[in-house]
Amino acid sequence: MKTEGGKGNETKTAEGTRKAAARRTREVAIKGIAISPGVAIGEVFDTSEVPAEAPRRAIEAGKAEAERQRLAAAVTASRKQVSKLKARLGVLPEEAQEELEPLLDAYAMMLGDSRLIRGARRRIADELLSAETAVQDEAEAIAAAILAAKDDDKAGLKRRAGEVREIARRLTRNLTATPFRSLKGVPAGAILLAEELTPADAALLDPTRIAGVATEEGGADGHTAIMLRALGIPSVLACPGLTEAARRGDQAVLDGGAGTIVIRPGEAALQAGRESLATYAKEKARLAKLRRLPAVTLDGEEVELQANLEIPAELPLIAQAGAQGIGLLRTEFLFMNREDLPDEDAQVDAYTQVVEAMAGDCVTIRVLDWGGEKDMEALAEGIGPFHAGPNPALGLRGIRMLLKRPELLEAQFAAILRVAGAEPGTQIRILLPMVTIPAEVSQAREIYERVQRRLRRKGIPLPEKEPLLGAMIETPGAALAADAIALEADFFAIGTNDLAMYTLAVDRAEAEVSHLYDPLHPAVLRLVQFATEAALRLRMPVSVCGEMAGNPRLVPLLLGLGIRALSMNASAIPRVKQMVRSLKIDDCARFARRVMEQGDPKRIQELVMGFGEAGSDRS
Repeated sequence: MKTEGGKGNETKTAEGTRKAAARRTREVAIKGIAISPGVAIGEVFDTSEVPAEAPRRAIEAGKAEAERQRLAAAVTASRKQVSKLKARLGVLPEEAQEELEPLLDAYAMMLGDSRLIRGARRRIADELLSAETAVQDEAEAIAAAILAAKDDDKAGLKRRAGEVREIARRLTRNLTATPFRSLKGVPAGAILLAEELTPADAALLDPTRIAGVATEEGGADGHTAIMLRALGIPSVLACPGLTEAARRGDQAVLDGGAGTIVIRPGEAALQAGRESLATYAKEKARLAKLRRLPAVTLDGEEVELQANLEIPAELPLIAQAGAQGIGLLRTEFLFMNREDLPDEDAQVDAYTQVVEAMAGDCVTIRVLDWGGEKDMEALAEGIGPFHAGPNPALGLRGIRMLLKRPELLEAQFAAILRVAGAEPGTQIRILLPMVTIPAEVSQAREIYERVQRRLRRKGIPLPEKEPLLGAMIETPGAALAADAIALEADFFAIGTNDLAMYTLAVDRAEAEVSHLYDPLHPAVLRLVQFATEAALRLRMPVSVCGEMAGNPRLVPLLLGLGIRALSMNASAIPRVKQMVRSLKIDDCARFARRVMEQGDPKRIQELVMGFGEAGSDRS
């Protein structure tokens, strides 16, 4: 019996081996998240990082000082590593430099007298925890607080939580003397595979040698994704089962635009990959030519295509896209990851960096858009207790908060005016967020003029023509009162994301109702039309700066409604420009009239998707 059982086990083992071998030779296609467009064909090179062994550990009371010293040594080592990464910036493409430098600055700040380090020291002393455990506990507490914030910018929250966790990871590896990932052995032309890459790992990649990147973890909005896009490496993240399916040396076809990777491709998949590679190369060359061409319709109407900017690191992407300026500079980055409010000089430095990079093109700076739900330690500390209320989206936020705390608005106005006055010819506009009534604009203008008088008394140079003061139209109330607000404001920027949210009472982040979010809902379109017409009657500039602006399919409708300025993510500009250059304004106007006659969102969607087909835009 034992012999028979042994034979049976041997047979099962042999069968399992054969099946495993078959799996390792057959084609495997994996769908992940498309991160950076491009096609790569080459052998895969897997790289892993030894995990840091740091189990939870308590200490004796007499060991607290020793643990604090260990933490201090790890902080010092981490600072040196961050400094070395900064020294490497010069060998990276300019776009990657601009992405990584502010991130490394944030890392350096967190390795100073930050909440993370102070909290870890306190946990060592009060809770008698080892340095590793104290760092991990404090980092998770901070990350949890950031992620729990009720903020529409979920991607931004994840990035900030990731930054804290990354510093904790670095400290833990230094505390445990665990080596970091090495990428020196990656052969030229390889497709790099890993469970996960950190932004620091991405900084070590050589885009001239690595054909593509695929990981099992990661997301589209993290710093690693931004770095990979900046480096221009075709990349796919969040590929389930990737590291188990592939072995070093396997051939693969990676499509960063489609978000796919095929391991051990058969002839059909390989041929499809070659065709995609050729197609992508042609498309890239064609869109690159658009950068130097004007955004002008077939009948000669100019359309201004600008970029939205969340952090200065995105400036190179804006230059690459051929944007005609910045239509929306979000200034919240100035207040993130810091414990004190940025003073006027710090803001001058930040705005100067952006304005100089745009080399004379217009920059529209939106003053701080913050409500009590956003996680900004500097604001919470700097302006005292702040109650978010049961529904922060309807509470004290945007211009309401700034008028209640005018010192914040004064500092931003003063910094912007100083930058505008520093160099003649600089084009800067100022945008007020969350405006709902005309009085908010007039009150802000009073503060604006008061700041100008103060700067003049100090002898600080001001621009000959003061920067225009505009209003964001992002609530139904503002859209319906647009004719009255237009008498107080110098220009409008229609924020269609929030406008749709407030109009339809739908939070896109809420899974239960997100399907109801529809910027093509007739109510939203009528509010856009009403606000646009109010501006045009006074010959006042008006733009759209929400996601609608970056969707080429919606460009004919927006132009037909009278919009001639669009601001979007930089990556969307080439295709939007391509659409603009294929249109005639008369066709767009007729199409818009037809759309605005509809009351069914589905019918509107059909018309938009079918524009230009079978004369649908001319009927």
